[in-house]
Order: sequence, then structure tokens, then C-alpha cells
Amino acid sequence: MQARQSVDAVAERGLRGDRYFEGRGLWNFLDEDPDREVQEASDITFIEAEALAAVERDAGIEIPTGAHRRNVTTQNAPLNHLVGQTFTVGDAICEGVQLCEPCGYMQSLVGEEKLSKALVHRGGLNANVVESGPIAIDDEVRW
Repeated sequence: MQARQSVDAVAERGLRGDRYFEGRGLWNFLDEDPDREVQEASDITFIEAEALAAVERDAGIEIPTGAHRRNVTTQNAPLNHLVGQTFTVGDAICEGVQLCEPCGYMQSLVGEEKLSKALVHRGGLNANVVESGPIAIDDEVRW
């Protein structure tokens, strides 16, 4: 994970430069396994800064920057309410697909066995990019 000042969100692809955009992500390979239960695909993932702060406050677990494995960290945007909704971030138009529940991989990166439980229903949002556009730090999420 690399912090960026801005990034291009590309419709039906995701974020330019992301490993999934390039077809190099872990789940790209697992999707080839016919026995694997496939989660609905999404182009981009979001997580609330407030959720990260709550996990640290309530569970005493600090999640280092990038260890949550979400593409974009938001502030003052109720992501759970955006499932099934169209919203904009910067000039990009997105549609919320489903909650992005925490996974064992994230938990292993952080090294906290209670992380998944602490992030249930506040692990972020999977979304698709409907219309391309740049996203930059301090851009608002508008719905």
C-alpha cells in the first residue's frame, strides 16, 4: 500500500496503479479457483477514519496506515449507508456494492487476533467506479 495525494478512478477497473487494476492482486488469482466462494467483485474499497479510531479506542487495537488494506480512508461519510447508493468522491462517481467486512489476512498483517471482531460492520465499503475521475486527499464523499 502506498499513500498518494491523488489517483485516477477508472470506470469498471478501479484505481490506476492498484495491483487489482493491473491484474496482480491476490484475489485475481483466487478467482480462478472454481471451488472458492466468490465475493461480489468491486473496483475500490473505502474505510472510515472514525471506524479506525473507534477500534483503537474500544478494543485497544491500533491499525497502522495501510494495514487495513482499503484503498481510500474517508472522514465524515457514513459508508454503511452507501450500500446500493450512488455517490461521488472528487470527480469520480461510484456505487456502493456491499460492506467490506474484515478478513483474516488483514488481521494477520496487524497481528491482533481480535481485529476481525472489532471491525465487524465497520470494515468499510466495496464500491464500483461508475464514471471515471480523479480522487484527491480532502475530496468530499457526496451522496
